[in-house]
Amino acid sequence: MPRSITAGGPPGEQSDHHCQPGGDASAGKGTDVNPSQKPENNGFTAPRRNVLLGILSGAGIAMVANAGVAAADSPDDDASGQAVDFNFDTGNAIRDVLGGMALAKGFAVVAPMDATVLIRVTHLTHNAWFDAVAPYHPTAVGVYSKLGRRPASERATNRNKNIALLYASHRILETLLPTQTAEWRKIMTSVGLDPDDKTENKTTPIGIGNLAAKAILANRQRDGMNQLGDEGGRKYNPQPYADYLGYRPVNSAFEIRNPSRWQPLLGPHDRRLQQGTGDVGAFIVQNFATPQFRVVKPYSYSDPDEFRSPPPRNSDHNNRQAYKHQADEVLAASAELTDERKMMAEIFDNKFLGIGLSVAAAAEHHDLDLDGWIQLQMVASVATFDSAIAAWNDKHRYDAVRPFSAIRYLYGSKPVTAWGGRGMGTVNDIPANQWRPYLNTADHPEYPSGSASLCAAQAQASRRFLGSDELGFSLPVPQGASQVEPGIAPAKELVLRFDTWTQFTQDCGLSRLWGGVHFMPSITAGWDVGRRVGDRAYEFVRKHIDGKVH
Repeated sequence: MPRSITAGGPPGEQSDHHCQPGGDASAGKGTDVNPSQKPENNGFTAPRRNVLLGILSGAGIAMVANAGVAAADSPDDDASGQAVDFNFDTGNAIRDVLGGMALAKGFAVVAPMDATVLIRVTHLTHNAWFDAVAPYHPTAVGVYSKLGRRPASERATNRNKNIALLYASHRILETLLPTQTAEWRKIMTSVGLDPDDKTENKTTPIGIGNLAAKAILANRQRDGMNQLGDEGGRKYNPQPYADYLGYRPVNSAFEIRNPSRWQPLLGPHDRRLQQGTGDVGAFIVQNFATPQFRVVKPYSYSDPDEFRSPPPRNSDHNNRQAYKHQADEVLAASAELTDERKMMAEIFDNKFLGIGLSVAAAAEHHDLDLDGWIQLQMVASVATFDSAIAAWNDKHRYDAVRPFSAIRYLYGSKPVTAWGGRGMGTVNDIPANQWRPYLNTADHPEYPSGSASLCAAQAQASRRFLGSDELGFSLPVPQGASQVEPGIAPAKELVLRFDTWTQFTQDCGLSRLWGGVHFMPSITAGWDVGRRVGDRAYEFVRKHIDGKVH
């Protein structure tokens, strides 16, 4: 039988590294279920059960497909909203319903490389699952809703929990991503639920789901993120998620005034993940993405300054030797790119894949029941949400230079040895001002690494919840599946393996160096912030699972 997690424990031990060409891609152990109740393996998945699952994972299906990587087509998926064969009593709606293509299409409006909005939407949905199912748990208490305790007989099967979490998800998503309401409705009707049922009866799973979402939305609507687009006194034409705190960069896209500070990148108008070509001849200048995220209300602590990273002294151009050393380290990593490192960089750049799939894989590997899935998702989600706030707080504080700016400042038009661009491999004559990292440079300051922080936080919180460092996550990457070098990399199929959370954290952080978008001190700072926030997040959620909250 799938198991629930009742207590945390110490992390397990680290395993050796991971990548093998071709071969079996098994993500772990556990008992099989009736094939009519589970998606099957069709690529970028583990054979025993599809790990492109859950709200993050389901969206990842579409993102992977758009990236040119093999996507999974589940026999239970139906984007038209037609009936899906789902057993409410024995099934897991997170895995078997919310892993479908309708959800994937709905999330296509959120860029999976830009973390903050994605994290907020997915986290509030995970919070909704947790609060909606709490009344059916022996001890759990919702974070924002106190809906009482339902009789034990109502949790004898998964039926009430599945219904409650689906209604809670629907209310969250139709509010946060209203342009995709048609897709959210298809998910509900596909399993025979009425998306228009807005009853708020505390004795029914429909009412409990609706009330849980309502409480979360009421508490988070004014959490500092500018969800409504009217913060800062804006009266007309609201701009949701826009900066209202007045950040202005020191450098322009055309001039470096201070080589220690962030420079917005000037680049072509590309649309990410091949959702359509950009406008030919059009170039755009980056803006700091959601700098206001630093003032968003966290869950597990009160002040992000508690997790302040030390100043990025190596990014001070007056400290020339250290400044040059970290820039040269990025160039060396660029010159030494392998297919494995390229694909690792792409996977962790896409937050649907690197962060989303790993939690689903861990739930599968540890054979968790529905309550376990919900609790693990909540633990990991609070950790990533709160670590991102801490990271953005320091990104704004230090406003640190990105590698591309430092390399141009140091070397100008002098030739350097590095990756030369799509299909070029390593070259030794590329002018420094023409070099670009393997990954697109993100639209926010460099220090600390947000990705390293998110992965470390999720890993620490998850290993404490599971009482084990085991992850059991593997991703087959077909030949030529790269988004950056489609048809070229990898030269042959790879299977990327992450046996432990320790290994996952290390590879996630180092992938930012390999991708050319972070200096190494930023990665180590992110690891430290993430680990500390991960502990705090686990303790916060554990108290709510055990009902030890006031």
